[in-house]
Amino acid sequence: MTTGAPCSGKRPIALVTGCARRVGRATTLALARAGFDIVGTYNTGADEADRLAPEVEAHGGTLDRHRMPLDDPESVRDWADSMRETLPRLDTLICNASVYEPTPLERITAEQAERFYRINAVSPLMLCAALAPVLRRSDRPGGGSIVAMSDIHAIGRPRAAHIAYAMSKAALTEMVRTLALSLAPDVRVNAVAPGVVAFPESGYESDAEMQARYLERVPLGRSGTVEEAANAVVWLALEATYTTGQILRVDGGRWLT
Repeated sequence: MTTGAPCSGKRPIALVTGCARRVGRATTLALARAGFDIVGTYNTGADEADRLAPEVEAHGGTLDRHRMPLDDPESVRDWADSMRETLPRLDTLICNASVYEPTPLERITAEQAERFYRINAVSPLMLCAALAPVLRRSDRPGGGSIVAMSDIHAIGRPRAAHIAYAMSKAALTEMVRTLALSLAPDVRVNAVAPGVVAFPESGYESDAEMQARYLERVPLGRSGTVEEAANAVVWLALEATYTTGQILRVDGGRWLT
């Protein structure tokens, strides 16, 4: 499903996966404020994406919405191939969408682990591979850019109940480093690794007592915000013109404890 007018190419264009909710929504609005038109993808958030569109338009931009589930990497590659042929330009790709839920070791299945890998690692790779030729043509300062959403708990601060998620995000992180070499000097590739910038809305991590225990280990003493994570994404995408292959932690100091 596609809704919204196609981006004209008169403004720079960003593609944001998972545009409708949480960090993806905040990133979409931050890019619109920076003068971008947005191609935004969602899975189940069609209503949220529709409500987001007028907010993007209020900043002079367009939000071209596409339903694109990430659990079938071949379909994602086909979609990205078609976008490569039709987009007038592409200046930044934000690989934000992911799946997150606990997978206790005693109950984990191969299908669960493979699903995390398909959604969180393989589909982002397919997007990057298909769209790299368009990103290489960007005339933005510093060239085109890719920013992926990693996680501090997948780069050295593991959590026991989230092994499938952490493995998939660790793969995504290595994708960032490898693509930074493969696409230089035309495209910069970086990642943001948040701690908690928005607690889950359901499940055991939505419990206030659990959240308080987690925050006891955060030197800044609070959760981050989706806007703070989005600001880091936009900085890497647009302003960090001499930065590639880096993982920027946005965690209130949680990495230190």
